Amino acid sequence: MALDIKICGLKTEAALASAIDGGASHVGFIFFPKSPRYVTPQEAGVLRARASGKAKAVAVTVDADDAFLDAIVAAMEPDMLQLHGAESPERVAAVKARYGLPVMKALAVQEAADLARVAPYRGIADRFLFDARPPAGSELPGGNGVRFDWTILAGLDAGVDYMLSGGLDAANIGDALRLANPPGIDISSGVESAPGVKDAALIEAFFKAVAAARNDRAA
Repeated sequence: MALDIKICGLKTEAALASAIDGGASHVGFIFFPKSPRYVTPQEAGVLRARASGKAKAVAVTVDADDAFLDAIVAAMEPDMLQLHGAESPERVAAVKARYGLPVMKALAVQEAADLARVAPYRGIADRFLFDARPPAGSELPGGNGVRFDWTILAGLDAGVDYMLSGGLDAANIGDALRLANPPGIDISSGVESAPGVKDAALIEAFFKAVAAARNDRAA
């Protein structure tokens, strides 16, 4: 089974190159000003051009209004929009209709009951991203380096397409793939040397760990 791999929170050409060279299927750009990974639509547009034809570019927003989304889509021309806030199913549908782009809806997961939040978005969101619930006091909805109990995802309906996120790194990705068997994975802080600073060596190590884990499962 193919495994989509998204490196999120990219800010520099060097980090983008490391992600693409490693085999990322998706690259993510954060449009949330409070995040250390924040980029402007114009900055993302330059990076997105470098990724064209190599990886799908994902614009990550948090409760963004139409004006901000208009600016992002115009400057960056993303392949997909990721809505990482409290967007309702109606808002997700409106965003899809406005831009004609696939939408990935992020949902915070801490316990099995949280998976019930998927149902209202089914048939509207093209994909889901399951991230750990932010720790108390965090202003960031994602990128906190926090994981959740991946065995919870065993209760998910088989037809739900998603990416697993939250606290992934080279040391635990093997366990994540074994326990959840996700169709996609998303990593940000797990390949950083400091908040918002992607590390080429950590990116390379992550891809090697993914490959090793998949080889072990195939053996």
